[in-house]
Parts: sequence; structure tokens; C-alpha cells
Amino acid sequence: MAEQKIFAGPRIRRIRNAKGLTQTAMAEALGISPSYLNLIERNQRPLTVQLILKLASVYKIEPDELQGEAGASLAALREVFADPLLAGELPGEQELLEISEGAPNATAAFIKLYRAYREQAERLSDLTELLAREGRTTSLSGARLPIDEVHENMEGRANHYPALEEEAAAFTALLKPGDDLMAVLKSWLKGEYGISVKVLPVATMPNWRRRYDRHSQRLYLSERLSPFDQLREVAMEAVLIRMHVAIAAQIDSLKLSSDEARRIARFEMARYAAHAVMMPYDAFFNAAQRARYDVDVLRSRFGVSFEQAANRLTMLGRQGMQGVPFFMLEVDNAGHRFRRAGAQGFPQQRFGGMCPKLSIHAAFTQPGQIIVEAVEMPDGAEFLTVSRTLEGPQGAFSERPRRTAILLGCDITFRDEIIYGTALPGVAPGAAGAREVHVPATPVGPACRLCERSGCLSRAEPPITRPLGLDEMVTGLSAFDFQ
Repeated sequence: MAEQKIFAGPRIRRIRNAKGLTQTAMAEALGISPSYLNLIERNQRPLTVQLILKLASVYKIEPDELQGEAGASLAALREVFADPLLAGELPGEQELLEISEGAPNATAAFIKLYRAYREQAERLSDLTELLAREGRTTSLSGARLPIDEVHENMEGRANHYPALEEEAAAFTALLKPGDDLMAVLKSWLKGEYGISVKVLPVATMPNWRRRYDRHSQRLYLSERLSPFDQLREVAMEAVLIRMHVAIAAQIDSLKLSSDEARRIARFEMARYAAHAVMMPYDAFFNAAQRARYDVDVLRSRFGVSFEQAANRLTMLGRQGMQGVPFFMLEVDNAGHRFRRAGAQGFPQQRFGGMCPKLSIHAAFTQPGQIIVEAVEMPDGAEFLTVSRTLEGPQGAFSERPRRTAILLGCDITFRDEIIYGTALPGVAPGAAGAREVHVPATPVGPACRLCERSGCLSRAEPPITRPLGLDEMVTGLSAFDFQ
């Protein structure tokens, strides 16, 4: 096996400059020519074993200091350039290495500045949310990415779009899908627009879930997708063609500020319309009521995934045919929020959804299992929550795909209308079996920085509303004690 070459030019230059040596003087001490040392410092020649040993002997440095990457700084720089605001400026790995090794002090300052920026952005967001919870608004606003603008816009309003529902109902009546919607959609695309659908292997589509080729008029789908996700992709293509006027009108009503935001919103609206075609409103609403909103029953009846059926439950907001006002939250196992929506808008102020004690995070330890729980907010509001992991695109043996979990929630007052209410330990027999005692809901908060519950073993951050209580004589259960 070939030995890994060690290029450490900037480090050699720092050693030389720290000792006030010229290249000629250092080269003479190491027994090499000044021109060769110059090539080494410019990373045009690697260090040999003999030269590493000579450097260690002459300048009393550890050989390990000359090997490998500038680990901590390089990892921190990767984190900085992974930020969405800098993603378009992402340098190559070699450039990052040159920055971290060639200018270590400037690198440390840059990393410190970035972390301060992130901290201030989080604090500003928390303070704005806290003011909103108290009924006050602020004119302060940070720069938002287009996807943030779209999500904030859509999460703040009811997840029900009557115009798209009407168009979807008319499209369904035209298709008359019967029991095989996929076949009917493929036939409609081919007959009306000459578009054929083909599933391709991973080797052919390594980086895409779908791709439409305008020249050959073919819609290619990845074999990584489940049959349910393949159906949604085909339905999205169909509604983008059939319902483009209604979708465009709905996007205009959002009053977005950029073309990129409108493009993202177009995808979200197509996704909504696809669900409306896959699960027609009237049929889905009636089935949901009969099944008491059992997601597994609904997913089987309509041939969709758990996530698709749960998502559709948040859309039942038609006047006169309103379902239980569910809201949903989807996160990955690192806690990143992926999607939020609600029949009356996502309850950001009442629920939050950022508490680490929510069962959605515990769902990753029980893949495929449904976890039902009642939770209580600091103000006494209670919610029923249903959490479960989701099956994403299939990865190869050597891959580690992102996995997510979904939380479906509603106000606790609806517990008797849904099947999951029977799983709540709301009452339990007493010791003698002659009386019943109330089993309290799990106490949670909107987010650690906005929650003032003391002694919380799950607390990840201190609240911004209280000073830290640093006492050398007393230590609380929480990692962040506060007054």
C-alpha cells in the first residue's frame, strides 16, 4: 500500500517565521537546499520521513504536529460553509485546507464570528417568538432564505385550499380512477400529452427521485421510491399540467418576494393537489370519520403511505365538512424540522413543537411503532399527539439515508372522536379498584429557550427569560440551572 504523502507547507512556514529564520537559514539547518524548502512551503513537495525526524530534532516539535489535517479548524470550516447562506460559495476541500492551515488565526476569528452570528440569530428568533406569544410584534426581521419564507407563509395559514380542492375533484371525476389510480394517471399522461412514465435503477438515476425529459417526453422515477411515493410523483406531474392555472393563482395569493420562493411554493402546491387527487376530499372525509381518524385504516383504504394519509388529515378544513383540526410536524433524528402544517395553521404559539420531550423524538427508538401521548404546555393547554417513524427513499447497503418521524396532534378535547384517544392513560383504577384517579399528561414546553420549567432532565438550552443561577454550593438536576 502506498504511503500517504504529507503536505505541511503553511505549518513549516509558521515554524520558520516564529523563530525569525530565513528560508536559507532553515534549509541549511535541515540539510536541504533553499529552493527545495521553498517548494515544500508552497505544498509542491511532500515531507519525507527523514525530513520530519530532522524537524523534530532541530526545532523540538512533535512529529504529529506535521501530519494530518488541522482537524478542529477544518471541521468547523465545513460547518460554516454548510450553512445555506454560504452553500453557493462552498470551496473545495483543498481550498478549505489551505485556509485553515495558511491562516489559522484568521480562520479561528472567522469561525468565532460565524458562531456569534448564529447565536444572535437564534436569540433574535426566540425573542421575536416570545413577543408574539405576548401579543406584541417587532419590526426586526432577519434575512430569510426563500424556503424559509415559503414555509413560514404556509405554516401560518390553514392547510386547506378550496380552489385546489375543487380542481382536484373535477380532475378525479374526469379520470374515474377506480382501484388503480397509477394506471389511470399514466394512461391520461400518455393519451393527452404523450408523456410516458418509466422507473429507472439507482445506477441510472443516482442523484434524482424524478426527472422529466422534455425531448423524449418521459417522466423518469427512481426505483428508490416506494410505490406510494412513485404514485405521488406521477400525480404531481399530472396536476402541474392539468391544474397549472389554479396553482399559479394560489401562489400569487401568497405574495412571495422572489422567483425562487415562488418555485418552491409551486412544488408545495403541486404536492397538496396530488394528495387531493390521491385521496378525494368527500371520500376521505367520510372514511376518516367512520374509522375515527385511524391513519393505518386510511392508508390501506386509499393505497397511500402513513405520511400521506396523516398529511391529508391536516387538510380537512372545508366549510361544513370540517374534520378534527389536526396539525403535523416532521423532523429527522437530529431534530431538524422538515415540515409543519395544520388545519388551522401550525400552532406555533400554543404548541411550539421544539421540546425534546415530545414523543416524536422517542419514535426513532421504536421504528414503525405508533406512540400516543397526552402533553401539557406550561400554560395548561393539553394536546393529544401521535408519533411514528416514516419510511423514506431506500438506500443502498453502503448509504445512510435521512430518516424522519411525524407527529400528528390535536387539542385534547377531541380525544373521544379519534381512535388514538382510547390509548391515553387518562384514568386508572385506584389501589382498591373502587375509584379512578387522573393520570397527568407529560409536561412539555414550546422550546427550551422559551420554557421556564425547572428541574427538567431533557433541557438542552437555558431559557432566555431567566438569568442563569450559577451557585457553587448547589447544583440542580438540569444541565442549565436558572433563577
